[in-house]
Amino acid sequence: MVNEMQKLLDEYAKWLKDRTTLKQINEWVEITTPFVDRHNDLIQFYVKKDGEKYLLSDDGYTLNDLEQNGCKLTTPKRKDLLKLILNGFGATEDNGQILLSATQENFAFQKHNMVQALLAINDMFFLSAPTVASLFYEDVVEWLDTRDIRYTPNVQFTGRSGYLHSFDFVIPKSRRQPERILRAIANPDKNAAQMLAFAWFDTKDVRASDAKAYAILDDTERKVPHDVQDALANYEVKPVKWSERDSVEEELVA
Repeated sequence: MVNEMQKLLDEYAKWLKDRTTLKQINEWVEITTPFVDRHNDLIQFYVKKDGEKYLLSDDGYTLNDLEQNGCKLTTPKRKDLLKLILNGFGATEDNGQILLSATQENFAFQKHNMVQALLAINDMFFLSAPTVASLFYEDVVEWLDTRDIRYTPNVQFTGRSGYLHSFDFVIPKSRRQPERILRAIANPDKNAAQMLAFAWFDTKDVRASDAKAYAILDDTERKVPHDVQDALANYEVKPVKWSERDSVEEELVA
């Protein structure tokens, strides 16, 4: 069995060597690997001599590709996730470039880390819906905390229909403002709007008569459709785009 596994490993090493190509571009050497990204394009990066070491760079392609395809890593949580990935492979990010440093002794190891880092970052495009929702929820929590907005998280109310409805945050009544109920929507589409509209329509009669509802809508990576905002407003839910969140700060902090 050991001999069989050794043969397979030798064949893998040969495949990797045969399918890796090199091309001189000025002071850099372009390395094309047999590994593919989500576009089915071959993973490429560049290497140049840096003193006694070697500098490996993707020339900014990976992060630029994510941004051009609507996956912007601009929020604190997304930046933290990117940093976590980079740290795992000993890589860094500088002005959009993914960088690694290698010596002659560990070059093969660092080359492998570079490929793995680029593949892992590329996979951030496929963040699952629950993960995206969790990231956005945490962004909203961070914003509320930094603005000193008092809230109770993850509250459930029973509506007049007897159904139980969950809301992300409840800000208690103050001398200047009534009770405010918030839900963070990471994917603000028609279905999400209808679900929140029904939840609030069913709930508001069992809350104080002047209670208000807000929908915090993530527009980081795409615009919120007007019909989504209109549907919420028609049911007395105030739509608040994430990019315009500061417009309601005074209403919430009071």
